[in-house]
Amino acid sequence: MERILQYLDDLDDLYGMAGLIVERLRRFTIAFFTCLALATGAIAGVWLAAVHPPLAVASSILLFVSLLYRSVTSAHALQDA
Repeated sequence: MERILQYLDDLDDLYGMAGLIVERLRRFTIAFFTCLALATGAIAGVWLAAVHPPLAVASSILLFVSLLYRSVTSAHALQDA
């Protein structure tokens, strides 16, 4: 009976180890696609600035204003002074 319990414990450890590996792969995949999206956005911005400078300036101003609006209107945690 003790051998069966030890075998089941080993299976449980194996299952837990597989879960940890899957979590590492998930985090790596998310980080990879985040970096890929940032690089794509930067390359697209440089390309747009080279091809249509006024359009690039207008889109960057719109992005700046929307980010500024979001930072001003979002709820902030109260900090103790």
